Amino acid sequence: MKASSRHDYRSYAPLFRGGGLSLLSKLGVLLAGVLVADPALAAQWSRPTESGGELTRSLTNAGNGVTTGSTTRTGPNGGSFTSSSTCSGGIVGGCSRSYSGVGANGKSFWGSRMSAYGPYGSRSVSGFTGPNGRTAYDFRRFRY
Repeated sequence: MKASSRHDYRSYAPLFRGGGLSLLSKLGVLLAGVLVADPALAAQWSRPTESGGELTRSLTNAGNGVTTGSTTRTGPNGGSFTSSSTCSGGIVGGCSRSYSGVGANGKSFWGSRMSAYGPYGSRSVSGFTGPNGRTAYDFRRFRY
């Protein structure tokens, strides 16, 4: 996996191996190190699949708790699948994902899913359109 930016968090190890710092101080140092880390971390990699296709993934930390990513899978007989997502974190957060694909027979499909979570539960809604042009929708609600 190639990364455009790399932080070595092992440099904080001497602070945690004894010394005079309390547990609260150690957690504060660790949190400060994570918060000042470069927000524009990115990674991209690809590999062949067992069936003879190829899988490519990328991930980017856009900062402020927002992460984006994409996946492309190509099959050995011409089919392809592409998915992209964006997630935000925190006490209240959520993700959106869209995907599309073309089968080896040339028929296409596409869809999307959005989810949100908070302290009292989560919700998810999705839609999928198949090769026949029909669309199916799904709504789910989970309470804690």
